[in-house]
Amino acid sequence: MYVVLKESSTCEEILALKEFIHNSGHGALEILDGSVKKIGIMGKNGNLSKEMLKEFSIVKEIIKIGKPFKFVSREFKKEDTIIEIKGRKIGATDLVLMAGPCSIENRDMIMEIAKVVKENGGEYLRGGAFKPRTSPYDFQGLGEEGLKFMREACDTYDLLMVTEVMDTRDIELIGKYTDIFQVGARNMQNFSLLKELGKTNKPVLLKRGLSATIREFLMAAEYIVAFGNQQIILCERGIRTFEIATRNTVDINAIALLKEKSHLPIIIDASHGTGKKSLVEPVTLGCILAGADGAMVEIHENPSCALSDGEQSLNFAEFEILCKKLKKTLEFKEIIRCL
Repeated sequence: MYVVLKESSTCEEILALKEFIHNSGHGALEILDGSVKKIGIMGKNGNLSKEMLKEFSIVKEIIKIGKPFKFVSREFKKEDTIIEIKGRKIGATDLVLMAGPCSIENRDMIMEIAKVVKENGGEYLRGGAFKPRTSPYDFQGLGEEGLKFMREACDTYDLLMVTEVMDTRDIELIGKYTDIFQVGARNMQNFSLLKELGKTNKPVLLKRGLSATIREFLMAAEYIVAFGNQQIILCERGIRTFEIATRNTVDINAIALLKEKSHLPIIIDASHGTGKKSLVEPVTLGCILAGADGAMVEIHENPSCALSDGEQSLNFAEFEILCKKLKKTLEFKEIIRCL
């Protein structure tokens, strides 16, 4: 449940209420929903009754949340969450463009890709230093050396860094370099990892699991919020179905439905979603029109020589074309919104 606070609430009064909630063995999640101040009460509410909360004069209303995913739901927060990182906003009107290689292969490669991302309007460089691969014999990434290369590229071209974390033991190391932690599809329900990321102060890009339902996806996000981190970006990247013509099946329904059910920003990764470079452009554009706040795209100077996921990576010329179409799609989306 959560409490709605009176407009006249002072900082001292709010602090006193939060301390009371904490002392009762619960978490207190304070948000501003438009002009309305709210405090979400996390954990089982057996030790905290409505009558006890009503003793505080600043409490205007006490509301029970019906959804199992409580604090990522629209029930708790009606306004869209906007995540701000170093002056850039995710979830606002501007389109978020994250692009880069599946794997960081060497310094020269990531520097060149960063330059192309910047020149085409991207503000986020994505790339893997620790790569989860189906085969244990495939390239697994450069580790910390790759993180250093990527951080240098981001600093050189004024980009924000997005990279995957797979193990709780790597959070501290990766956190020294990255601006956004990425949780891959295989780790969406790695609850130990989600809990630890919930204790960090950096945004988390959470990818939908290979066979995860919308409910399971949002419950995974709820884990991160429940441990204190409200900065979550959802990512639809396709799910496993009976169809084998593509790598996965992109669930465009999910984009619109997640926007309806949750206040969190959402992006589309059609590279992993389709596994076919020819489909990345149309599926990305379709998902933007469906409501996605941005896109993640895999690019490589020479995809046929990529150490991983070359078949779904755009070359630089193809990426430039996509970026031009994204700008037009965003303009069209704004026209539709105003009708």
